[in-house]
Amino acid sequence: MRLDVVLRVATKFMLAPLLLFALYVQFHGDYGPGGGFQAGVIAAAAIILYGLINGLGPVQRIVPVGLLEVLIPGGVLIYVGVGVASMLLGDNFLDYNHLAHDRIHGQEWGVFLVEVGVFLTVFSTMIAIYYAFAGRRRS
Repeated sequence: MRLDVVLRVATKFMLAPLLLFALYVQFHGDYGPGGGFQAGVIAAAAIILYGLINGLGPVQRIVPVGLLEVLIPGGVLIYVGVGVASMLLGDNFLDYNHLAHDRIHGQEWGVFLVEVGVFLTVFSTMIAIYYAFAGRRRS
């Protein structure tokens, strides 16, 4: 694939809009369809596309394996941390009412933080799965 200039140039042009669309889906998830899972899949698909065209080495320089080992549990910890913070403030697990000065802002912050945790976990898990399959050698 290294000699296919058209695919490499097209991928470079598509990478930024795909990542911007992932951010749009992430931040629009509070107001309509979308959120952390969908945005994580879109962002991971953009990185995986880059890896399919340029190879495993260049994509691992962008998203190193060590970073993935931090992001996967980090996203889960954010998700669980929001739930535990809700419980410590006197609510049920993932009941966001007391996370801010009023109920509305508490709900907004709670949903936002949970969606960030979901985004990080889905994004990094998909990239890790790609690395696992792409790193295998054919017999």
